[in-house]
Amino acid sequence: MGIGTGRMASVLRGGCMAAAMVLLAACTRHGQEGYARYRTNCGICHHGGEGMKGEIPPVTGRVDRIAATPEGKQYLMHVLLNGLNGPLQIDGVRYNFSMPPFRAHLSDVEIASILSYLATRGDTRPVPVFTPEEVAAERAHPLTTTMVAEERRRLDAIHPLP
Repeated sequence: MGIGTGRMASVLRGGCMAAAMVLLAACTRHGQEGYARYRTNCGICHHGGEGMKGEIPPVTGRVDRIAATPEGKQYLMHVLLNGLNGPLQIDGVRYNFSMPPFRAHLSDVEIASILSYLATRGDTRPVPVFTPEEVAAERAHPLTTTMVAEERRRLDAIHPLP
């Protein structure tokens, strides 16, 4: 004797709901960790994500769009690991700044958490997610700030970065 169609649907809904709750809890923890690390390490300069026009670029609503491609994700990890020096042109505004490298100060988990948190602050769906393993792979190949700036110029030529 098998399980009825109605009972099967109920079991599946319950299982899907449980799985969704586990994923949501993990995302919430990851998001809280990312927010806390962002606030402590990045927020003071980036002013809660909005930046400071002409001085510090905004990150809100940009990280998710940049991370929509594998090359964009790689570039963002390079920025946090290796730093970046301006000038940059973002939405018609020129920024000439110096962002320090966080290679020596933040772990792979912390960098992945920060970038994943920032990716949630935009409209891209599905939200790009960064993993500690991806960050570790990029950490293995240090770059200079000049190399990161050149990477940005190359990406911008292929598909304009926000």
